[in-house]
Amino acid sequence: MKIIIIGGGPGGYVAAIRAAQLGAAVTLIENKYLGGTCLNVGCIPTKVLLHTTELLDVLKHDAKELGITLSDYHGDWPKLQKRKTKIIKKLVGGVNGLLKNNGITKIMGTAVFVNAHQIKVISENQDEINNAATVIDFDFAIIATGSKPVIPPIPGSNHPDVITSDTALSLDAVPESLGIIGGGVIGCEFASIYNAFGCKVTIIEMLPEIVANMDRDIVKPLKEKLLKDGVDIFTSTRVESIQESAGGLTVTTSSQTGEKTITAKKVLLSVGRKPELSTLNLDLAGIKTARGAIVVNQKMQTNVPHIYAIGDCNGGVMLAHVASAEGILAVETIMGKRSQIDFKTIPYCVYTKPELASVGLTEAQAREAGYDVKVGIFPMAVNGKAMIMGETTGVVKYVTDAATGEILGLHMAGPRATDLIVEGALAIRLEATVAELMATIHAHPTVGEALMEAAHAVDGHAIHLMSDAVKKE
Repeated sequence: MKIIIIGGGPGGYVAAIRAAQLGAAVTLIENKYLGGTCLNVGCIPTKVLLHTTELLDVLKHDAKELGITLSDYHGDWPKLQKRKTKIIKKLVGGVNGLLKNNGITKIMGTAVFVNAHQIKVISENQDEINNAATVIDFDFAIIATGSKPVIPPIPGSNHPDVITSDTALSLDAVPESLGIIGGGVIGCEFASIYNAFGCKVTIIEMLPEIVANMDRDIVKPLKEKLLKDGVDIFTSTRVESIQESAGGLTVTTSSQTGEKTITAKKVLLSVGRKPELSTLNLDLAGIKTARGAIVVNQKMQTNVPHIYAIGDCNGGVMLAHVASAEGILAVETIMGKRSQIDFKTIPYCVYTKPELASVGLTEAQAREAGYDVKVGIFPMAVNGKAMIMGETTGVVKYVTDAATGEILGLHMAGPRATDLIVEGALAIRLEATVAELMATIHAHPTVGEALMEAAHAVDGHAIHLMSDAVKKE
Protein backbone atom coordinates (compact mmCIF):
# COMPACT_ATOMS: atom_id res chain seq x y z
CA MET A 1 0.00 0.00 0.00
CA LYS A 2 1.43 3.37 -1.09
CA ILE A 3 0.85 6.29 1.25
CA ILE A 4 1.93 9.83 0.37
CA ILE A 5 2.30 12.31 3.23
CA ILE A 6 2.50 16.00 2.41
CA GLY A 7 4.33 17.88 5.14
CA GLY A 8 7.13 16.87 7.49
CA GLY A 9 6.02 18.56 10.71
CA PRO A 10 4.95 16.82 13.94
CA GLY A 11 1.81 15.59 12.21
CA GLY A 12 3.39 14.44 8.97
CA TYR A 13 6.58 12.78 10.17
CA VAL A 14 4.80 10.98 13.03
CA ALA A 15 2.18 9.72 10.56
CA ALA A 16 4.95 8.58 8.22
CA ILE A 17 6.72 6.60 10.94
CA ARG A 18 3.50 4.96 12.13
CA ALA A 19 2.53 4.04 8.56
CA ALA A 20 5.93 2.45 7.98
CA GLN A 21 5.61 0.52 11.25
CA LEU A 22 2.33 -0.91 9.96
CA GLY A 23 3.89 -2.05 6.68
CA ALA A 24 2.97 0.70 4.21
CA ALA A 25 5.30 2.02 1.52
CA VAL A 26 5.62 5.65 2.60
CA THR A 27 6.79 8.77 0.79
CA LEU A 28 7.08 12.01 2.74
CA ILE A 29 7.13 15.31 0.85
CA GLU A 30 8.35 18.48 2.59
CA ASN A 31 8.80 21.83 0.86
CA LYS A 32 10.87 23.71 3.44
CA TYR A 33 12.29 21.92 6.46
CA LEU A 34 11.72 18.69 8.34
CA GLY A 35 10.03 19.18 11.69
CA GLY A 36 7.76 21.89 10.31
CA THR A 37 6.86 25.04 12.23
CA CYS A 38 7.11 23.24 15.58
CA LEU A 39 10.77 22.28 15.45
CA ASN A 40 12.02 25.21 13.39
CA VAL A 41 10.04 28.38 14.16
CA GLY A 42 7.54 27.36 16.82
CA CYS A 43 7.41 25.12 19.88
CA ILE A 44 11.07 24.15 20.18
CA PRO A 45 12.91 27.43 19.50
CA THR A 46 10.41 29.39 21.58
CA LYS A 47 10.96 27.09 24.55
CA VAL A 48 14.74 27.32 24.17
CA LEU A 49 14.46 31.09 24.59
CA LEU A 50 11.91 30.79 27.39
CA HIS A 51 14.15 28.43 29.36
CA THR A 52 16.91 31.04 29.38
CA THR A 53 14.48 33.81 30.33
CA GLU A 54 13.32 31.67 33.26
CA LEU A 55 16.91 31.35 34.47
CA LEU A 56 17.41 35.10 34.07
CA ASP A 57 14.29 35.69 36.14
CA VAL A 58 15.62 33.43 38.90
CA LEU A 59 18.96 35.26 38.94
CA LYS A 60 17.26 38.64 38.98
CA HIS A 61 14.72 37.98 41.71
CA ASP A 62 15.79 34.92 43.69
CA ALA A 63 19.57 34.42 43.48
CA LYS A 64 20.41 35.73 46.96
CA GLU A 65 17.48 33.89 48.51
CA LEU A 66 18.69 30.68 46.88
CA GLY A 67 22.21 31.16 48.23
CA ILE A 68 23.78 32.31 44.97
CA THR A 69 26.08 35.36 44.90
CA LEU A 70 27.00 36.78 41.52
CA SER A 71 29.02 39.88 40.76
CA ASP A 72 27.55 40.14 37.27
CA TYR A 73 25.26 38.36 34.85
CA HIS A 74 23.47 39.31 31.70
CA GLY A 75 21.56 37.75 28.84
CA ASP A 76 23.66 37.10 25.75
CA TRP A 77 21.21 37.17 22.83
CA PRO A 78 23.69 36.11 20.07
CA LYS A 79 24.88 33.10 22.12
CA LEU A 80 21.29 32.15 22.87
CA GLN A 81 20.50 32.28 19.16
CA LYS A 82 23.39 29.88 18.51
CA ARG A 83 22.10 27.51 21.19
CA LYS A 84 18.63 27.64 19.66
CA THR A 85 20.03 26.80 16.22
CA LYS A 86 22.09 23.93 17.66
CA ILE A 87 19.08 22.34 19.34
CA ILE A 88 16.90 22.73 16.24
CA LYS A 89 19.61 21.16 14.07
CA LYS A 90 19.93 18.22 16.46
CA LEU A 91 16.19 17.56 16.59
CA VAL A 92 15.68 17.93 12.84
CA GLY A 93 18.60 15.58 12.30
CA GLY A 94 16.89 13.13 14.63
CA VAL A 95 13.71 13.26 12.55
CA ASN A 96 15.72 12.66 9.40
CA GLY A 97 17.36 9.66 11.06
CA LEU A 98 13.99 8.24 12.11
CA LEU A 99 12.70 8.50 8.55
CA LYS A 100 15.73 6.62 7.23
CA ASN A 101 15.52 4.04 9.99
CA ASN A 102 11.91 3.29 9.06
CA GLY A 103 12.59 3.04 5.32
CA ILE A 104 10.59 6.16 4.43
CA THR A 105 11.29 7.89 1.13
CA LYS A 106 11.83 11.62 1.67
CA ILE A 107 11.42 14.14 -1.14
CA MET A 108 12.13 17.84 -0.63
CA GLY A 109 9.83 19.91 -2.81
CA THR A 110 6.36 21.37 -3.20
CA ALA A 111 3.49 18.89 -3.57
CA VAL A 112 0.72 19.72 -6.01
CA PHE A 113 -2.29 17.51 -6.72
CA VAL A 114 -2.61 16.44 -10.34
CA ASN A 115 -5.80 14.53 -9.61
CA ALA A 116 -7.23 12.41 -6.80
CA HIS A 117 -4.57 9.70 -7.26
CA GLN A 118 -1.46 11.59 -8.35
CA ILE A 119 0.86 14.16 -6.77
CA LYS A 120 3.38 16.28 -8.65
CA VAL A 121 6.46 17.31 -6.64
CA ILE A 122 8.25 20.46 -7.77
CA SER A 123 11.72 20.99 -6.37
CA GLU A 124 13.53 24.32 -6.41
CA ASN A 125 15.85 23.14 -9.17
CA GLN A 126 13.02 21.81 -11.29
CA ASP A 127 11.24 23.69 -14.05
CA GLU A 128 7.49 23.07 -13.93
CA ILE A 129 7.04 24.53 -17.42
CA ASN A 130 9.42 21.94 -18.88
CA ASN A 131 7.52 19.20 -17.04
CA ALA A 132 10.57 18.26 -14.96
CA ALA A 133 8.52 17.68 -11.82
CA THR A 134 8.20 14.23 -10.30
CA VAL A 135 4.74 12.65 -10.55
CA ILE A 136 3.86 10.04 -7.92
CA ASP A 137 0.90 7.69 -7.82
CA PHE A 138 -0.62 6.88 -4.43
CA ASP A 139 -3.27 4.71 -2.84
CA PHE A 140 -3.77 7.05 0.11
CA ALA A 141 -2.62 10.59 0.87
CA ILE A 142 -2.35 12.47 4.15
CA ILE A 143 -2.17 16.25 3.97
CA ALA A 144 -0.18 17.76 6.84
CA THR A 145 0.86 21.15 5.52
CA GLY A 146 0.42 23.03 8.79
CA SER A 147 -0.33 26.72 9.13
CA LYS A 148 1.10 30.20 8.78
CA PRO A 149 0.70 33.40 10.80
CA VAL A 150 -2.43 35.45 10.22
CA ILE A 151 -1.69 38.94 8.91
CA PRO A 152 -4.64 41.10 10.00
CA PRO A 153 -5.86 43.81 7.62
CA ILE A 154 -4.43 46.63 9.72
CA PRO A 155 -3.15 49.66 7.77
CA GLY A 156 0.64 49.59 8.04
CA SER A 157 0.93 45.88 8.86
CA ASN A 158 3.23 45.42 5.84
CA HIS A 159 5.94 47.68 7.29
CA PRO A 160 9.34 45.89 7.49
CA ASP A 161 9.50 46.44 11.26
CA VAL A 162 6.17 44.66 11.70
CA ILE A 163 7.12 41.04 12.35
CA THR A 164 5.45 37.68 12.92
CA SER A 165 6.20 34.87 15.35
CA ASP A 166 8.27 33.19 12.63
CA THR A 167 10.73 36.08 12.45
CA ALA A 168 10.56 37.21 16.09
CA LEU A 169 12.65 34.18 17.07
CA SER A 170 15.65 35.21 14.99
CA LEU A 171 16.09 38.96 15.33
CA ASP A 172 19.75 40.02 15.19
CA ALA A 173 19.33 42.03 18.38
CA VAL A 174 16.76 42.69 21.07
CA PRO A 175 14.78 45.83 20.17
CA GLU A 176 14.50 48.67 22.63
CA SER A 177 10.73 48.28 22.62
CA LEU A 178 8.15 45.87 21.22
CA GLY A 179 4.43 46.20 20.72
CA ILE A 180 2.63 42.85 20.61
CA ILE A 181 -0.76 42.73 18.91
CA GLY A 182 -2.51 39.73 20.46
CA GLY A 183 -2.36 38.53 24.05
CA GLY A 184 -2.83 34.82 23.48
CA VAL A 185 -0.32 32.05 24.15
CA ILE A 186 2.21 33.17 21.54
CA GLY A 187 1.94 36.84 22.47
CA CYS A 188 2.46 36.20 26.19
CA GLU A 189 5.40 33.88 25.58
CA PHE A 190 7.16 36.46 23.42
CA ALA A 191 6.35 39.15 25.97
CA SER A 192 8.16 37.08 28.60
CA ILE A 193 11.16 36.48 26.35
CA TYR A 194 11.78 40.05 25.26
CA ASN A 195 10.95 41.59 28.62
CA ALA A 196 13.60 39.40 30.27
CA PHE A 197 16.18 40.77 27.84
CA GLY A 198 15.44 44.38 28.73
CA CYS A 199 12.95 45.22 26.00
CA LYS A 200 9.97 47.44 26.89
CA VAL A 201 6.95 45.31 25.96
CA THR A 202 3.33 46.32 25.44
CA ILE A 203 0.56 43.76 24.82
CA ILE A 204 -2.57 44.90 22.99
CA GLU A 205 -5.46 42.44 23.17
CA MET A 206 -8.91 42.90 21.63
CA LEU A 207 -10.61 40.50 24.08
CA PRO A 208 -11.35 41.37 27.73
CA GLU A 209 -8.49 39.14 29.00
CA ILE A 210 -5.18 37.70 27.86
CA VAL A 211 -5.00 33.94 27.17
CA ALA A 212 -8.78 33.97 26.86
CA ASN A 213 -9.17 30.21 26.28
CA MET A 214 -7.93 29.32 29.79
CA ASP A 215 -9.56 29.41 33.21
CA ARG A 216 -9.44 32.88 34.76
CA ASP A 217 -8.02 31.60 38.07
CA ILE A 218 -4.82 30.40 36.43
CA VAL A 219 -4.40 33.29 34.00
CA LYS A 220 -4.54 35.83 36.84
CA PRO A 221 -1.10 34.90 38.31
CA LEU A 222 0.51 35.23 34.87
CA LYS A 223 -1.07 38.64 34.24
CA GLU A 224 0.06 39.86 37.65
CA LYS A 225 3.62 38.64 36.99
CA LEU A 226 3.81 40.34 33.59
CA LEU A 227 2.54 43.61 35.04
CA LYS A 228 4.97 43.36 37.95
CA ASP A 229 7.84 42.85 35.49
CA GLY A 230 6.91 46.05 33.66
CA VAL A 231 4.88 44.71 30.72
CA ASP A 232 2.02 47.03 29.80
CA ILE A 233 -1.22 45.20 29.00
CA PHE A 234 -4.19 46.81 27.26
CA THR A 235 -7.25 44.56 26.95
CA SER A 236 -10.57 45.25 25.19
CA THR A 237 -8.44 47.33 22.84
CA ARG A 238 -8.51 47.36 19.05
CA VAL A 239 -5.57 48.29 16.80
CA GLU A 240 -6.60 50.78 14.13
CA SER A 241 -3.32 51.46 12.33
CA ILE A 242 0.46 51.20 12.40
CA GLN A 243 2.52 54.13 11.13
CA GLU A 244 6.20 54.94 10.92
CA SER A 245 7.23 57.72 13.28
CA ALA A 246 10.32 59.35 14.74
CA GLY A 247 10.34 56.86 17.61
CA GLY A 248 9.92 53.82 15.40
CA LEU A 249 6.34 52.68 14.84
CA THR A 250 3.24 54.31 16.27
CA VAL A 251 0.33 51.96 16.93
CA THR A 252 -3.02 53.72 17.14
CA THR A 253 -5.60 51.90 19.26
CA SER A 254 -9.20 52.43 20.30
CA SER A 255 -11.21 51.24 23.28
CA GLN A 256 -14.15 52.34 25.41
CA THR A 257 -11.84 54.81 27.11
CA GLY A 258 -10.96 56.44 23.79
CA GLU A 259 -8.01 56.52 21.39
CA LYS A 260 -4.46 55.78 22.52
CA THR A 261 -1.12 55.60 20.72
CA ILE A 262 1.77 53.30 21.58
CA THR A 263 5.26 53.72 20.17
CA ALA A 264 7.64 50.80 19.67
CA LYS A 265 10.70 49.96 17.62
CA LYS A 266 9.07 46.80 16.34
CA VAL A 267 5.54 45.42 16.32
CA LEU A 268 4.77 41.70 16.57
CA LEU A 269 1.59 40.39 14.95
CA SER A 270 0.36 37.56 17.16
CA VAL A 271 -3.32 37.18 16.38
CA GLY A 272 -3.32 33.52 15.39
CA ARG A 273 -2.49 31.17 12.55
CA LYS A 274 -4.37 29.85 9.53
CA PRO A 275 -4.10 26.68 7.41
CA GLU A 276 -1.40 26.65 4.74
CA LEU A 277 -3.09 25.34 1.59
CA SER A 278 -1.87 27.78 -1.04
CA THR A 279 0.23 25.44 -3.23
CA LEU A 280 -1.78 22.21 -3.11
CA ASN A 281 -4.33 22.70 -5.93
CA LEU A 282 -6.96 20.92 -3.83
CA ASP A 283 -9.64 21.50 -6.47
CA LEU A 284 -7.89 19.11 -8.87
CA ALA A 285 -8.33 16.33 -6.32
CA GLY A 286 -11.91 17.36 -5.50
CA ILE A 287 -11.11 18.12 -1.85
CA LYS A 288 -13.59 20.35 -0.07
CA THR A 289 -12.62 23.28 2.14
CA ALA A 290 -14.58 25.57 4.41
CA ARG A 291 -13.45 28.87 5.93
CA GLY A 292 -9.96 28.31 4.60
CA ALA A 293 -9.49 24.82 6.08
CA ILE A 294 -9.81 21.27 4.75
CA VAL A 295 -13.05 19.63 5.84
CA VAL A 296 -12.55 16.30 7.64
CA ASN A 297 -14.60 13.83 9.67
CA GLN A 298 -13.72 12.38 13.07
CA LYS A 299 -11.20 10.04 11.46
CA MET A 300 -9.46 12.96 9.65
CA GLN A 301 -10.89 11.75 6.33
CA THR A 302 -11.75 14.34 3.67
CA ASN A 303 -14.71 14.09 1.32
CA VAL A 304 -12.35 12.13 -0.97
CA PRO A 305 -12.29 8.83 0.97
CA HIS A 306 -8.63 7.94 0.37
CA ILE A 307 -7.29 11.40 1.25
CA TYR A 308 -6.90 12.57 4.84
CA ALA A 309 -5.91 15.90 6.41
CA ILE A 310 -4.31 16.27 9.83
CA GLY A 311 -3.03 19.03 12.08
CA ASP A 312 -3.37 22.75 11.50
CA CYS A 313 -4.45 22.43 7.87
CA ASN A 314 -7.86 21.02 8.86
CA GLY A 315 -8.61 24.05 11.03
CA GLY A 316 -9.01 22.10 14.28
CA VAL A 317 -6.91 22.51 17.40
CA MET A 318 -3.61 24.00 16.23
CA LEU A 319 -1.18 22.25 18.56
CA ALA A 320 1.76 20.00 17.67
CA HIS A 321 0.70 17.18 19.97
CA VAL A 322 -2.78 17.20 18.43
CA ALA A 323 -1.29 16.99 14.93
CA SER A 324 0.77 13.96 15.98
CA ALA A 325 -2.26 12.23 17.49
CA GLU A 326 -4.34 12.96 14.39
CA GLY A 327 -1.55 11.56 12.20
CA ILE A 328 -1.56 8.27 14.09
CA LEU A 329 -5.36 8.18 13.95
CA ALA A 330 -5.41 8.71 10.17
CA VAL A 331 -2.75 6.10 9.49
CA GLU A 332 -4.29 3.47 11.73
CA THR A 333 -7.68 4.08 10.11
CA ILE A 334 -6.13 3.63 6.66
CA MET A 335 -4.40 0.43 7.77
CA GLY A 336 -7.63 -1.06 9.12
CA LYS A 337 -6.95 -0.67 12.82
CA ARG A 338 -9.54 0.61 15.28
CA SER A 339 -8.27 3.95 16.50
CA GLN A 340 -9.69 7.03 18.16
CA ILE A 341 -8.81 10.31 19.84
CA ASP A 342 -10.53 11.72 22.91
CA PHE A 343 -10.38 15.44 22.20
CA LYS A 344 -11.51 16.17 25.77
CA THR A 345 -8.01 15.23 26.91
CA ILE A 346 -6.03 17.81 24.91
CA PRO A 347 -3.64 19.71 27.20
CA TYR A 348 -3.14 23.43 26.55
CA CYS A 349 0.14 24.89 27.79
CA VAL A 350 1.78 28.30 28.14
CA TYR A 351 5.52 28.15 28.88
CA THR A 352 5.81 31.45 30.72
CA LYS A 353 6.71 31.97 34.36
CA PRO A 354 4.49 30.88 36.00
CA GLU A 355 3.73 28.10 33.54
CA LEU A 356 0.06 27.62 32.70
CA ALA A 357 -1.53 24.29 31.79
CA SER A 358 -5.13 23.30 31.26
CA VAL A 359 -7.13 20.26 30.21
CA GLY A 360 -10.88 19.72 30.01
CA LEU A 361 -13.57 22.24 30.83
CA THR A 362 -12.96 25.56 32.53
CA GLU A 363 -15.31 26.45 35.37
CA ALA A 364 -17.25 28.81 33.10
CA GLN A 365 -17.55 26.19 30.34
CA ALA A 366 -18.75 23.53 32.79
CA ARG A 367 -21.44 25.81 34.17
CA GLU A 368 -22.52 26.78 30.64
CA ALA A 369 -22.79 23.07 29.82
CA GLY A 370 -25.29 22.65 32.66
CA TYR A 371 -23.15 20.89 35.25
CA ASP A 372 -23.65 21.41 38.96
CA VAL A 373 -20.03 22.42 39.50
CA LYS A 374 -17.74 22.01 42.50
CA VAL A 375 -14.20 23.33 42.40
CA GLY A 376 -11.12 22.64 44.48
CA ILE A 377 -8.27 25.14 44.60
CA PHE A 378 -4.88 24.71 46.23
CA PRO A 379 -2.24 27.48 46.20
CA MET A 380 1.36 26.79 45.24
CA ALA A 381 2.42 29.10 48.07
CA VAL A 382 2.06 26.27 50.61
CA ASN A 383 3.60 23.49 48.52
CA GLY A 384 6.97 22.45 49.94
CA LYS A 385 8.70 21.74 46.61
CA ALA A 386 7.47 25.05 45.17
CA MET A 387 8.99 26.81 48.19
CA ILE A 388 12.29 24.99 47.66
CA MET A 389 12.30 26.08 44.01
CA GLY A 390 11.36 29.65 44.91
CA GLU A 391 8.33 29.46 42.63
CA THR A 392 5.30 29.85 44.85
CA THR A 393 3.14 31.85 42.44
CA GLY A 394 0.16 29.93 41.13
CA VAL A 395 -2.66 27.51 41.93
CA VAL A 396 -4.05 24.10 41.08
CA LYS A 397 -7.78 24.03 40.32
CA TYR A 398 -10.11 21.10 39.70
CA VAL A 399 -13.51 21.55 38.07
CA THR A 400 -15.77 18.63 38.99
CA ASP A 401 -19.32 17.37 38.63
CA ALA A 402 -20.91 17.82 42.07
CA ALA A 403 -23.24 14.84 41.54
CA THR A 404 -20.58 12.23 40.69
CA GLY A 405 -17.23 13.74 41.63
CA GLU A 406 -16.02 13.20 38.06
CA ILE A 407 -13.15 15.46 37.05
CA LEU A 408 -14.26 17.77 34.25
CA GLY A 409 -11.16 19.94 34.10
CA LEU A 410 -7.75 20.52 35.67
CA HIS A 411 -6.11 23.94 35.51
CA MET A 412 -2.66 24.82 36.83
CA ALA A 413 -0.42 27.84 37.19
CA GLY A 414 3.01 27.30 38.66
CA PRO A 415 6.26 25.35 38.35
CA ARG A 416 6.20 22.22 36.17
CA ALA A 417 2.54 22.79 35.29
CA THR A 418 3.14 21.83 31.66
CA ASP A 419 4.65 18.50 32.76
CA LEU A 420 2.09 17.70 35.43
CA ILE A 421 -1.01 18.42 33.33
CA VAL A 422 -0.76 14.88 31.91
CA GLU A 423 -2.22 13.61 35.20
CA GLY A 424 -5.37 15.62 34.53
CA ALA A 425 -5.52 14.43 30.91
CA LEU A 426 -5.33 10.81 32.02
CA ALA A 427 -7.91 11.38 34.77
CA ILE A 428 -10.39 12.85 32.29
CA ARG A 429 -9.67 10.07 29.77
CA LEU A 430 -10.46 7.45 32.43
CA GLU A 431 -13.44 9.41 33.79
CA ALA A 432 -11.74 9.48 37.18
CA THR A 433 -13.24 11.12 40.24
CA VAL A 434 -11.59 13.35 42.81
CA ALA A 435 -11.94 10.49 45.31
CA GLU A 436 -9.72 8.35 43.06
CA LEU A 437 -7.16 11.13 42.82
CA MET A 438 -7.17 11.52 46.61
CA ALA A 439 -6.61 7.79 47.00
CA THR A 440 -3.57 7.89 44.70
CA ILE A 441 -0.36 8.36 46.66
CA HIS A 442 1.72 11.28 45.38
CA ALA A 443 5.46 11.45 46.10
CA HIS A 444 6.83 13.94 48.63
CA PRO A 445 8.24 16.49 48.24
CA THR A 446 6.92 17.25 44.75
CA VAL A 447 4.89 19.92 43.05
CA GLY A 448 2.58 17.05 42.10
CA GLU A 449 1.35 16.87 45.69
CA ALA A 450 -0.57 20.06 44.96
CA LEU A 451 -2.79 18.05 42.60
CA MET A 452 -3.73 15.67 45.40
CA GLU A 453 -4.34 18.58 47.77
CA ALA A 454 -6.56 20.36 45.25
CA ALA A 455 -8.59 17.16 44.94
CA HIS A 456 -9.10 17.17 48.73
CA ALA A 457 -10.03 20.87 48.49
CA VAL A 458 -13.07 20.07 46.33
CA ASP A 459 -14.82 18.94 49.51
CA GLY A 460 -13.04 21.47 51.71
CA HIS A 461 -10.61 18.96 53.22
CA ALA A 462 -7.21 20.04 51.90
CA ILE A 463 -4.73 18.66 54.43
CA HIS A 464 -2.11 21.40 54.29
CA LEU A 465 -4.44 24.38 53.97
CA MET A 466 -5.81 26.29 56.93
CA SER A 467 -9.47 27.29 56.93
CA ASP A 468 -11.57 29.60 59.08
CA ALA A 469 -13.68 26.69 60.23
CA VAL A 470 -12.67 23.05 60.37
CA LYS A 471 -15.04 21.00 58.22
CA LYS A 472 -15.94 17.58 59.60
CA GLU A 473 -17.28 14.73 57.58
